[in-house]
Amino acid sequence: MKIKTGIFGGTFNPIHIGHLALANYICEFEELDELWFLVTPQNPLRKGADFLDDNKRLELVKLATEGYSKFVASDFELHLPKPSYTCNTLDELKKAYPDREFVLIIGADNWLIFDKWKDYQRIIDENEIWIYPRPGSFVDKSTLPPSVKLTNVPEIDICSTFIRDGIKKGKDVRYFMHPAVYNKIKEEGYFL
Repeated sequence: MKIKTGIFGGTFNPIHIGHLALANYICEFEELDELWFLVTPQNPLRKGADFLDDNKRLELVKLATEGYSKFVASDFELHLPKPSYTCNTLDELKKAYPDREFVLIIGADNWLIFDKWKDYQRIIDENEIWIYPRPGSFVDKSTLPPSVKLTNVPEIDICSTFIRDGIKKGKDVRYFMHPAVYNKIKEEGYFL
C-alpha cells in the first residue's frame, strides 16, 4: 500500500501556527500518513512579492516541524526549474517517489482561482485535491469534481502578512508562531 502523503506548498514567509494547526488537523483527522511542507521558491501568481531567502524560509519550516513524525520540511520544489508550477511539481514528485500517493492540499481561496493555475484541469484529472476553508472564500461542496474534497479543518484566520507587518511595527507576535521560529526571526532580525 502506498504512503498517503499530503503536499502543502507555500511560501511560508514565515510559517505560523495557522499552517501548523491546519496540517496537524489534516494528519490526525483526515487520515494522512505524512504531510510535506513544500517550500515554494516563486509563486507565478504572486510576482513581485518580497520573500525571505528560500533557505531561510526552509530553515524556519524545519524548526517549526521538528518533533512531529508526520511533518516533513521539504526543499523538493527549490530544486525544480522556476517559475514553480504545481502541475510540474506533482509530476516530478510521482517520478521520484513511486511508493507514495500524493494529495494536493490547498486553501479555498486558491480553489476559487484554480482555473488560473497552469494545466489546472490535468491536476484535477490526475490527482486527489483536498481543500481547507479560508475566511471569505466559500466553496460549494456539490460543485466539486470527484477527485476534490472539502476538508473539515476549522477555519483559521492568521496570515504571514499580518505577522510580518506586526514585526515591522515592533509588536510582540510570538504566540502566532512556533517558539523556535519566533526565536530565530528575532535573533536574525528577519522582516524588520
